Amino acid sequence: MNKFIEISPEEIGCAVSLIGRDWMLITAGNTKDGFNTMTASWGCMGVLWNKPVCISYIRPQRYTYIFAEANEYMTMCFFDEDKRDALRFCGRNSGRDVDKVKECGLTPVSAADGKAVYFDEAKLVLICRKLYISDIKEEGFLDKSLLGNYPQKDYHREYVCEIVKALKRV
Repeated sequence: MNKFIEISPEEIGCAVSLIGRDWMLITAGNTKDGFNTMTASWGCMGVLWNKPVCISYIRPQRYTYIFAEANEYMTMCFFDEDKRDALRFCGRNSGRDVDKVKECGLTPVSAADGKAVYFDEAKLVLICRKLYISDIKEEGFLDKSLLGNYPQKDYHREYVCEIVKALKRV
């Protein structure tokens, strides 16, 4: 008697759906010195080193990378479907060229004693403190077909962050 059926990873729920299907805004920096946000659909959540963590991936040419490197905290914001156009806009446009927050009508909120920024319109906010960084390297790929994600060899930097606070809209 078979007790299991195969399901797609998206049906697992939570992190797989939130990140891969719903997308998120990764925001680094603060309201005093400046910040930038970018759309992401790659990432992980789980437990590492006995801490709740999320792992985000940022390519070095992204404007958000500068802020992620310079700051201890970052946030991951998840939104309802009515913000899909804002997520698309933030993924297709650089903060070097346009004020994404203004263009999308987002409301920045200071967090972590002024060390982070999230958006008031989010349905779920993860305030995260960086624990570990590592660069993805070509020689680490066991499945070489994945290198197709990097035709310019612009490998992501991986940020393992402790989730220090999770906020859910009620």
